[in-house]
Amino acid sequence: MKLHEMTSTEARKSRNRVGRGPGSGNGKTSGRGQKGQKARSGGGVRLGFEGGQTPLARRLPKRGFTNFNRKEYAVVNVETLNRFEDGTTVNMALLIEEKIVKKELCGLKVLGNGELTKKLTVQAVKFSKSAKEAIEKAGGTAEEI
Repeated sequence: MKLHEMTSTEARKSRNRVGRGPGSGNGKTSGRGQKGQKARSGGGVRLGFEGGQTPLARRLPKRGFTNFNRKEYAVVNVETLNRFEDGTTVNMALLIEEKIVKKELCGLKVLGNGELTKKLTVQAVKFSKSAKEAIEKAGGTAEEI
């Protein structure tokens, strides 16, 4: 097969040329209807404009606030740590490498959901009470950084 012998399998749709006479079906007003703001050059209203009526965004009350002191932790449950071998030191770098955690955020917090069967050394910023108990019950250590 040569380049000049190739044919396209998909249909080609030609561009709609607006304002090119009555035969095109889009002559005279060019598909903009009769007069008015939308028919004018550069016409139309901005997003959220309701014709002078107070917009919905301004009618609804403001609620809450953003706490700029908030700390967000990468959270991992104890049952997730069973995939590691005995004696492994589990820290943030290892969890990111294993794709268990996506981002580092403000550190790692370990929660106690599930059961731990491996003896691990877990390094994290925070531990829930049940997570610490589960790690120590399995014979591992929970180190707060």
